[in-house]
Amino acid sequence: MGKRAFLFPGQGAQYVGMAKDIYENNDLAKELINKADVAADVNLSEIMFDGPMDKLKMTDITQPAIFVHSVVLSALIKSFKPDMVAGHSLGEYSALVAAGSISFEQAVKLVRFRGQGMLQAGIDNPGTMAAVLGMGNDKLEEICKTASEKGVVQCANFNSPGQVVISGSVDGVHTAMELAKEAGSRMVKELVVSGAFHSPLMQSAKDSLKEKLDEASFNDAQIPVYANVTAKPVTDKEEIKTLLFEQVTSPVRWEETIKNMIADGATEFVEIGPGKVLQGLVKRIDKSVNIIGIDKFEDIKQYM
Repeated sequence: MGKRAFLFPGQGAQYVGMAKDIYENNDLAKELINKADVAADVNLSEIMFDGPMDKLKMTDITQPAIFVHSVVLSALIKSFKPDMVAGHSLGEYSALVAAGSISFEQAVKLVRFRGQGMLQAGIDNPGTMAAVLGMGNDKLEEICKTASEKGVVQCANFNSPGQVVISGSVDGVHTAMELAKEAGSRMVKELVVSGAFHSPLMQSAKDSLKEKLDEASFNDAQIPVYANVTAKPVTDKEEIKTLLFEQVTSPVRWEETIKNMIADGATEFVEIGPGKVLQGLVKRIDKSVNIIGIDKFEDIKQYM
């Protein structure tokens, strides 16, 4: 028998109206979302349900919004359970709740604080990000190293074969973009972001998060959680905290994560949360596995 893996999306998957149908159709969902509003100390549900998009896409709102949507869905799924979990960037917090490593309310507070710290870091140390398609990882890492003479830049997301996101200072990223074009990249596109996520420019957010992580109460995970930083399974609570800390400035090794999950027996993947980004990445990484998405209330009826 193959194993089932739950995957949780990261920033960029948000949309106005997210989780509204779940809230309106289920009492547990309503209770959890109301708790999240209190824990996040902001009327998160109102922004999720009604927008405006300009407010929803602000990092300090986006992160808890996607987290809440994802975790509420996973809490309602009763008829099938994961053997392993992973989340893309902030999605790792959703994965940890699903694995029983941290409580929902504590995680809401951490994700909200993480988003606030990353937003502020983007203001204090302006940077940018860019997607680079059709280039090998080693070649792109070499390009980033060369471009670092002009400013901070590194690979931030190894998403799927030939799809990598770079992050850093404006000069560093722009230099790397030009070098990637010259080296034959299929496409190079700067992203609209509020900061240079998963780069050294997020150091202040990382430092401020450490105290909150130390204060939070973690448990050993009940099932393996594949960490962004290492792409390997982890269950130990102290190691989980360390990896969440390191994750803020480290690359997300998503392609490697999915390959390792498959090597460890995963044949069925379920993306839980808004959007379909991770479903697309999994298909590009390995076409042989099954992948479905759960986003709306309609999607979970059969699994409740």
